[in-house]
Amino acid sequence: MLPEKARLLALLKQGNFNVPDFIFIPAEDFEKDSFKDLEDFLSRFSDDFKVIARSAHPMEEYYKGGTFDSLETYADIGGIKYARKRIIKSARKAKKLAIMRQQIFNNAPELKLDDMGVIVMPFISGASIMAKMVGDHWEFGYSMDRSHKVQRDPYITNTPHDIKLLHMSQEIQAFLGFRCEIEFIVSPTGEVFVVQAKDISSIDTRGFKDSETRIKLDGVRRIRRRRNYRERPLFVMDNNAFYLEVISKCEDIVLGREDGKETTIEDLLSLIRGYERDMEEFAIWHERYAVLRLSTRDPKELYQVANHYLDEYPEIHGQLAKALHTNLYQMDYFLAEADTLIAKDKFRINLCSHDAYGIDTLRNPVWSVYWNMDRHDEVIKSFIRLGLKTGDTIAVEIDPDEKPSVHKL
Repeated sequence: MLPEKARLLALLKQGNFNVPDFIFIPAEDFEKDSFKDLEDFLSRFSDDFKVIARSAHPMEEYYKGGTFDSLETYADIGGIKYARKRIIKSARKAKKLAIMRQQIFNNAPELKLDDMGVIVMPFISGASIMAKMVGDHWEFGYSMDRSHKVQRDPYITNTPHDIKLLHMSQEIQAFLGFRCEIEFIVSPTGEVFVVQAKDISSIDTRGFKDSETRIKLDGVRRIRRRRNYRERPLFVMDNNAFYLEVISKCEDIVLGREDGKETTIEDLLSLIRGYERDMEEFAIWHERYAVLRLSTRDPKELYQVANHYLDEYPEIHGQLAKALHTNLYQMDYFLAEADTLIAKDKFRINLCSHDAYGIDTLRNPVWSVYWNMDRHDEVIKSFIRLGLKTGDTIAVEIDPDEKPSVHKL
């Protein structure tokens, strides 16, 4: 059975839409090392050096767009094998939390990742644009332009840069017969390619309530401006406090505790694992949540102190260094699942095409609410005085001048 991504691309190609040449390679071909058709396909693009390998799992249609990776890779068998391994590895690690949350909140089915197939198509340099119909009008999300070195922030508009994008979107939706999200690549010469379509007919928009107690901040980054109010459960990410606790445990190992009890490396690793478990459980408990990055100083300095505290104890230093390094990634995965970030300026989530304008952002666009660096100490003191803690509910309200206020409810 063809996965949705391959099935809809084949339909659109039959309908004479401008779909690039592509081939679907099922998991069975990787298991049997059966690549004759793939070799024939790749031989046509040997001069291009690279292709795009897109995830194509049989159950992918039940997950939001962007859950699984698409990778640029070499136009040879080794490159495609490598890309598939990377896609599967990412699903097991970097995307694990996202997959678990969709299984809990969206009733997505269990996955056997070894069933992962791939779609291979030629690499097309250009702008990535997502299109979908919201209510009675079309919206176009611009997120990435591979032909430009300097990138701008993602944004959403009702007026695409080229009217043929609107006409093509209308024609594709009419041809498929259901409401869909469409991914286009627009080449530097203006040619429009359809590289993906996804059925979103079951997705609904949701509204939010209103309320009041506030800390005024300096700005907000968001890709949709329809609403100016948002309520969310809050996770307070205080990495200063976390690293100071790690350093304290390291001191107990090196200098001993005042009460005479022994602190072991396992106690230290349990502390780090506990922090990761807190993040994972919070993400699984709350479908949508905000994260407050509360740091009184640069956490990188404390990270380095913690990471090198046990340098003179090589038999246990390696374990600590590995755990702290892994913890950085776990924090990234957790932050990537939040839809509201409250942090000092310059802290941003890197958005790919689906992150910037995927199915999930139809209902919950990412808000990054920030304060300027010159007000950092003042704002941190205000948050501490307000007594915000993990589990509290906050509201973010944006005034007509695009200035946000954070309220504790």
